[in-house]
Amino acid sequence: MSNKKKFKIEYEVKSSPRILYSFISEPNGLAQWFADDVTIKDQVYTFSWDGEQQDAKLLSVKENKFVRFRWTDDDPQSYFEMEIIQDELTNDVALGITDFATEDNINEKTLIWDNQIAYLISVLGA
Repeated sequence: MSNKKKFKIEYEVKSSPRILYSFISEPNGLAQWFADDVTIKDQVYTFSWDGEQQDAKLLSVKENKFVRFRWTDDDPQSYFEMEIIQDELTNDVALGITDFATEDNINEKTLIWDNQIAYLISVLGA
């Protein structure tokens, strides 16, 4: 059993769900903000940063709603999910992140997500 804890964060994103979905689910979209390069083969995404690679299996997906991945070298109970949340009344769009980290790494991992999502928002021009 892992000692990692699930945590969730939410970011307001001024984008349509359809456009945002392409940035969280497609290799070209992910390569614009999440990693330097992204390839996919047999539901396994290979993310590259500064010459280092890490593989993540696509666990679940719902078009224009969410994607869920698990790093192939991580605990089987751990995953990271990017969910598009749209308010029914205002149509405001948010990106919800669910991830896992040890208690002493949650703040660090949150900061990493903060930086990545800020970069995503700048790429979107939102």
